[in-house]
Amino acid sequence: MQTVRIGSLFGIPLFLDPLWFVILAFATINFGLAYLQWGTVLGWSAGIVMALLLFGSVLLHELGHSLVARSQGINVKSITLFFFGGIAAIEEESKSPGQAFQVAITGPAVSIVLSVLLTGLAYILPASSLASVLVGELGKINLVLALFNLIPGLPLDGGQILKAALWKATGNRFQAVHWAARAGQILGWLAIATGMAVDWFTGQLVTGLWIVLLGWFGIRNASTYDRVTTVQETLLQLTAADAMNSDFRVVDAEQTLRSFADLYLLENNPQPVYFAASDGRYRGMVSVDDLRSCERSQWETHTLQSIVHPLTEIPSVTESTSLVEVINQLEQLPRITVLSPAGAVAD
Repeated sequence: MQTVRIGSLFGIPLFLDPLWFVILAFATINFGLAYLQWGTVLGWSAGIVMALLLFGSVLLHELGHSLVARSQGINVKSITLFFFGGIAAIEEESKSPGQAFQVAITGPAVSIVLSVLLTGLAYILPASSLASVLVGELGKINLVLALFNLIPGLPLDGGQILKAALWKATGNRFQAVHWAARAGQILGWLAIATGMAVDWFTGQLVTGLWIVLLGWFGIRNASTYDRVTTVQETLLQLTAADAMNSDFRVVDAEQTLRSFADLYLLENNPQPVYFAASDGRYRGMVSVDDLRSCERSQWETHTLQSIVHPLTEIPSVTESTSLVEVINQLEQLPRITVLSPAGAVAD
């Protein structure tokens, strides 16, 4: 299901998952029923306000992660509120264990600060008033949110903190993620077992099912962290030479533009890339668009040498360049030329 954009905060796009509306309805019913002692209209109004404030707290929690990540030069693509809370789409990993810890701890820290402020405000407001009850309960919810997220297993913030600590201790970020993901999977299975036990021994089906769903969510996301990290490890062992292809043709740099067009561009399956060479040396890449921009009257007299782009002026990497670096560059480029140690086009 497609998420719905609702705006942005500090330049970070905000999205709602369609399932968010489901949990919003459940939260509204839960709070509304609890506040009916203040009357039907006031009780249900307080219910929807509390439900929205709950997700507002989640949003501030995720915003804490996002702003610290941005302060480290990391791009934050979006913040999405969904069935189980919220998630900040942070583009890359922090550069050090200390920075990773800062990003991870900020979310729970925001929730704890909110809990302290709201609890203090509840004591200032008239005792037993609806406002005091709402603010006090929101303070407790933020404390629970902070403590829950500090559970040491991915994908929770506590798992991110555990990862940072293991990264610092071992010096190996990948190993740290694997261990933190394993902890998340174990905790997920424990949550599923706990949820089933709650259902079996207490008969509280909704509570038990909710705990089971949280466990399933934890296992799924911890497993994703584990798989992605394995892929990253594999990519770091590969170079441009391992992934390049030879889907290009070498042509004579001394031939005329007309000859080149007749010989290669009119064939049934022209190559997407051409390199011009003469005297045993590569002269550069031939762009078909440059050929088309030339006056047809020049095609008979001008050679490919006149329109080639020298290898030193086109996007290129060496055969030994890390494949991860190549992938990062390809996010902004249609293709990259791989060069041999001698400066020729690698094949």
